[in-house]
Amino acid sequence: MDIIHLLPDSVANQIAAGEVIQRPASCIKELVENSLDAGATTIQVLVREAGRTLVQVIDDGKGMSETDVRMAFERHATSKISNAADLFALTTMGFRGEALAAICAVAQVDVTTRRAEDEVGSFLEINGSEVIRQEICQAPVGTNIRVKNLFFNTPARRKYLKPNRTELRNILIEFYRIVLVNPQVAFTLVSDDEVLLDLPVGTHKQRIEQVFGKSQRNQFTAGLVEMRTDTDIVSIRGFVGKPEYASKSPQQYFFVNNRFMRHPYFQKAVLTAYQGMLPPEHNPSYFIYFDIAPESIDVNIHPTKTEIKFADEQTIWQILQAAVRESLGKFHVAPSIDFDTPLTELDLPQTTIDPSRLKQPSMVFNPNYNPFEQQTTSSSSFANLPSAPRKQQVTGWEKLYDEPELKEELTLPEDVHPLQIAGRYIAVAVPDGLMLVDQHRAHMTVLFAEIEQQMQSGHAVQQQLLFPETLELSADDMLLMRQLQDQLLDLGFELEQLSSRAYAVNSVPALLGNEAPQRCLNDILAAVRETGISAKKEWNRQIALTMARDTAVAYGKTLLEQDMSDLLKRLLALPVYTKTPDGKTVMTILSETELEKRFTL
Repeated sequence: MDIIHLLPDSVANQIAAGEVIQRPASCIKELVENSLDAGATTIQVLVREAGRTLVQVIDDGKGMSETDVRMAFERHATSKISNAADLFALTTMGFRGEALAAICAVAQVDVTTRRAEDEVGSFLEINGSEVIRQEICQAPVGTNIRVKNLFFNTPARRKYLKPNRTELRNILIEFYRIVLVNPQVAFTLVSDDEVLLDLPVGTHKQRIEQVFGKSQRNQFTAGLVEMRTDTDIVSIRGFVGKPEYASKSPQQYFFVNNRFMRHPYFQKAVLTAYQGMLPPEHNPSYFIYFDIAPESIDVNIHPTKTEIKFADEQTIWQILQAAVRESLGKFHVAPSIDFDTPLTELDLPQTTIDPSRLKQPSMVFNPNYNPFEQQTTSSSSFANLPSAPRKQQVTGWEKLYDEPELKEELTLPEDVHPLQIAGRYIAVAVPDGLMLVDQHRAHMTVLFAEIEQQMQSGHAVQQQLLFPETLELSADDMLLMRQLQDQLLDLGFELEQLSSRAYAVNSVPALLGNEAPQRCLNDILAAVRETGISAKKEWNRQIALTMARDTAVAYGKTLLEQDMSDLLKRLLALPVYTKTPDGKTVMTILSETELEKRFTL
């Protein structure tokens, strides 16, 4: 008995849907790309319950005929290519003819469409790959497709979708990848009757500002510099971020021929161009667009079409790195030096020197110096005293001195007279030697404990604002803010939503003082987003840590003796006072032995 047989089309489509349609965001990506290929200038996307119940895409493209709308949902039916050679000259977003067949295999779909030359349109209804009805209807030019109850016939897939807030964020991420490369098209994104994004036609820079500008304290594009280079191999244009605007969660986008792509190799080229200019653990934002001959790339290597293979990646890597460096140098972000051009007489300083005034250089040396003997150094000020290394870091001959153990309950003398050093450290004499305390970290540690206690009790001290402040946010930050609103209220922030992109800040925590609430709230959102945590308990900790860091006394601020004494007493009253909540050293003690060694010469 033969056991091998062909699968029915409905089953094959469901299998294909597992690769092409992974979540509602994947469905939106495929439908919007079809609208772009149809020449749409206005595209509206509507979702309900983060796409579980409804995904609707409305465009003003060229539409489809009665026959085409029926054929569009057949597997491997497409208008984009006709033979294998076309795969190497792609100018459209779609080409496989799998997306619509995969979508209708796992959802209930209806589509209304009309071409400009037709007097009436066509309506088609499909339920799990089965055509229910097709008829003529009245319709505007373009296509209106509705995908209802996604994965209704594959309960396992539907069950393991993420919570609505996560799926909606995935939709926003996918939406950004499309709108950032198509500023010539107007886009609207509506979630449960709320407009999340309304993007008019503009330039690439205007589109970047429309998407990300609301979440920044300053204009987002002010931190970008333009780049452009044209070669026979590739043309590269776009914007790269200034080093001072680097962050732990930057916006980084590559596009090739108007298609979003991931490319770690090219990302390394960009980061190499910034070498030596970025703070630790910070990366720049960039929006880089490649224009290259279609035959020089292969987009048909992954179902999502985000992995692109280039014919000459090494050459493009070098061109990209040079283009980024040139842009940073051109805008005086980094020094630009041409080492290949020899200096001429005009480049040399024109200075006249009297030889009689030149003095013979002298050299001072110590004839008793022995490089094999251990040397000690002296310091001219307490500000240059090094922190004592931890014991686990010092072994054998490297151990210069013993660090005294901090007692479990370190107390200050009654007549303590702390001294501020360099606007950064507090020095005070203790029985074990000289204690140095980082004033910002100490204050942050104290505030963190107080803020956590207030959040747990829900009785934070509020300060009502006479004139409410307005906080403008990006679409994804608005989603995150809604999730954090209860925790922020426990902290003392009273927020009132004004629109889909703005909140009014009516009250702030009393400890915030005169600090701008927008800066603190933006920092809280960034910190929670960077860590990627989802548990409420972890949210509370991250909010408290960010709030404490933002409101702690700044470096360089002069403190009165009484203020320093109070801070030290509050710090030493904590169960743990030698480390900040994020693990940084708050204090160290220089022993009498170490101090004596520094004055042996």
